[in-house]
Amino acid sequence: MTPLVMVHGFMGGSAQWDPIMPELQGQTDLIAVDLPGFGSNANMPPINTIDGFADWVLKDLNARGIDKFHLLGHSMGGMIVQEMTHKAPSCIASLILYATGAQGILPGRFETIAESKRRAQVDGPQETARRIAATWFLNTDQAANYAICAGVAEQSSLGAIYSGLDAMQAWSGTDRLAEISAPTLVIWGDGDRTYAWPQIQQLWQTIPGAKLAVLPDCAHAVHLENPDIFNRILLAFIT
Repeated sequence: MTPLVMVHGFMGGSAQWDPIMPELQGQTDLIAVDLPGFGSNANMPPINTIDGFADWVLKDLNARGIDKFHLLGHSMGGMIVQEMTHKAPSCIASLILYATGAQGILPGRFETIAESKRRAQVDGPQETARRIAATWFLNTDQAANYAICAGVAEQSSLGAIYSGLDAMQAWSGTDRLAEISAPTLVIWGDGDRTYAWPQIQQLWQTIPGAKLAVLPDCAHAVHLENPDIFNRILLAFIT
């Protein structure tokens, strides 16, 4: 069975997938990574380039003996997996770009990257974690699964926060989208405050043969806001 590799985004971690794991595990093998500086790898030195993150994930998978896989990237993780497809195209059975884009400066985001860095310096990592996690949900910090994402985000150090923001700001994948050859699915919640529709439209219309799934009444954490539909769409694509 070809495994599904799940790459989280900025201030995320493998634990953010825990609520949907039981349903998925019966259908496919799962590998959820924790990027350096985040989640259970929060003690590792952070990486400050998308290219560097992509190299790290590929090295980690190689060490596990995984050389063919479905690849899902959420948010910043979606940028990382785009780089992975260019570095190791023969390894990618399919690509799922979830709540992400090809422009690392995040046009249309709820605040600029510069403002996020300024506020992180003033507020500190814990308050930043709770504030950012709230933006992931249509119902902000009142959402049912808000505490899961806030708890994961709170593991991030200030250095990891800065490094992640710098990595995104310096990256663009727009010029290479048409080179992606893996079967691709783009998933987006229509209330996403981080990735505006033009980012999603660009992925869908530029990657050859890309499919699109838009979930209404969801924001940046579709898999936690409407897990049943998210899982159904995901499994229909990879199985």
